[in-house]
Amino acid sequence: MRDKIEEKKQEFEERVIQIDRISRTVSGGRRMRFRALVVVGNRNGKVGLGIAKGPEVAVAINKAKKIAKKNTFPVPIVNDTIPHQIRMQYGAAIVLLKPAAYGTSIIAGGTVRAIIELSGIKNIISKILGSSSKINNAKATVLALKSLRTK
Repeated sequence: MRDKIEEKKQEFEERVIQIDRISRTVSGGRRMRFRALVVVGNRNGKVGLGIAKGPEVAVAINKAKKIAKKNTFPVPIVNDTIPHQIRMQYGAAIVLLKPAAYGTSIIAGGTVRAIIELSGIKNIISKILGSSSKINNAKATVLALKSLRTK
């Protein structure tokens, strides 16, 4: 039984993309909380994104991991790259993903790179345009990967 639980835990690799300290103003002052942006993936065509808040960093990260695991989706991978070029917008963030030839490796910025690596894509070219918001860039990347179709 314990082996099955450990196997399930190791199924996904997780990466914390961003931790923010957020606050809400109440009559007594400011209440501080933390927000975590986490991506999980099995490096074999499954990836998920989670955003959660908590009173402490560890609580926020654990909640975000749980949400990310719940939100996993399959990514179509053809010859270690994506099937076609795609441009996706979320808010002011625009993410451009292009398939790349064998040996190109991952050419991507921080947020997009983390998601692409954990999805299992090995050759891709990407460009972030517009917003530098990590959350919006992550959501635009996830929307782009969800929109991919095999021919």
